[in-house]
Amino acid sequence: MTGSVGPLGIATAVLWLSLIVLLPLAALTFHSFDEGWSGFWDAVTAPAALDALRVTVLVSVVVALVNVVMGTLVAWVLVRDEFPGKGIVNALIDLPFALPTIVASIVLLSLYGPESPVGVHFNATQPGLVVALTFVTLPFVVRSVQPVLIETDKEVEQAAASLGADNLTTFRKIVLPTLAPAIISGGGLAFARAIGEYGSVVLIGGNIPRHTQVASQYIQQQIEVDRPMNAAAVSVALLVISFATLLVLRVVADRTARKEQSTR
Repeated sequence: MTGSVGPLGIATAVLWLSLIVLLPLAALTFHSFDEGWSGFWDAVTAPAALDALRVTVLVSVVVALVNVVMGTLVAWVLVRDEFPGKGIVNALIDLPFALPTIVASIVLLSLYGPESPVGVHFNATQPGLVVALTFVTLPFVVRSVQPVLIETDKEVEQAAASLGADNLTTFRKIVLPTLAPAIISGGGLAFARAIGEYGSVVLIGGNIPRHTQVASQYIQQQIEVDRPMNAAAVSVALLVISFATLLVLRVVADRTARKEQSTR
């Protein structure tokens, strides 16, 4: 096959992935079962662990839904509209990827904390968690939807408009089905990212058990009290949730690709 790397290239890639991804994950999983299956299950189902996982999943779902709506809107504006400073706004979308997330937490605490200059207090609240996680995950939806919008055939939309369809009907019947796979992919990636986030919520979240303590903070707490197995067990639970999310996204993407090929 033209452009193939051969057995040596494949072996190098597998070795690199093993060293960077597989071995650390295997070590984490092995450590989480130091006390057997019963010890793992007790660690994951401890009331404090379940509360942290519940808060994490609930907030991450809300964040993903917010990003699906607002991220799609931002992508639409960047692709379909022209306005002064558009290039700067487009560049700012990727800022959460480059900015240390702890910096985001400091900024959000200064803006929405006890001494908020805008009179909005989100410190130690679940809305504060949502705001922080939305900040760090917004690029996933925008960058997933943007290239699809760029490639969308505008003539179909114009034809629908000429036949009397209003903007909402055109978007719902023509644009949305085209964007749906990208929106689902971006939303899923945002959810998976929010599940394991720590830096952006460490200050504004407040780390209140059963209220604003997310799983990553619970894991740190278990390490501080010298319970590394409990920390590893909850980490594996987060890993399973994230992996299941990414697996579903991959299945959806493969099915979408097969449908597109069959219609050509």
